[in-house]
Amino acid sequence: YMGCNLKLVNEWAAMLTLFIGLIWIGGAALSSNVVETIQPVAAAIVSAHQFELVDLEFVREGQSWYLRLYIDKPGGINIEECAMVSDELSEKLDAMEPDPIPQAYFLEVSSPGAERPLKKEADFQNAIGKYVHVGLYQKLDGKKIFEGDLTAVTPTTLTIDYLDKTRHKTVTINREQISQARLAVKF
Repeated sequence: YMGCNLKLVNEWAAMLTLFIGLIWIGGAALSSNVVETIQPVAAAIVSAHQFELVDLEFVREGQSWYLRLYIDKPGGINIEECAMVSDELSEKLDAMEPDPIPQAYFLEVSSPGAERPLKKEADFQNAIGKYVHVGLYQKLDGKKIFEGDLTAVTPTTLTIDYLDKTRHKTVTINREQISQARLAVKF
C-alpha cells in the first residue's frame, strides 16, 4: 500500500517538474565552460530565425541554476518567438552527449528589455547618443558608476556626458576598466 502511494507521489512530482520547466540533466561534473559549450548551439538556433543572440549566461541564484538567453530582432522579439527558441534549444540540449549541464536548471529565453546589456562592438556603436549605465572595477574620478549619454566609442574607450549634481561633465573610460555596461532608462 505504501509503495503505491510513493509511486503516485513520484509520478505527480515528475509531472509537476515537467510543468514548471525544470530540466534534469545527468552527467559529468559542472564545468566552467557551460556557456562556451552551449553558445554555438544557441547561436545557430537563434541565427536560423534571423534573430540576434544578445547574451547567454549560466548563473546560480540561491539554490537554483539558470541558463538564460537574451534574444532580439529589429522591431523587438515577442513571447512566441522566445518560446520557439526555448523549445528548440531544450531539444538540442537534451540530445547532447555528454550532457553539458549535469544538474537541474531553468531555461529562460527572453528579450534583453529596455536595459539591454552592451557587450559586443556593435552594441556600443548602436548605443552612441543613448543613455547608458557603466559600472567600473575601480573608481575613476571618485565614482564606480557612470550614467549619461554615450557620446563616443573607440576600440579602447567610451566617452560619456553625464550630470554631476547640476554640472554637465564628460568622462572617457578605458574599456579594460568596465565591469558591465548597459542601456539605461533616464528618469
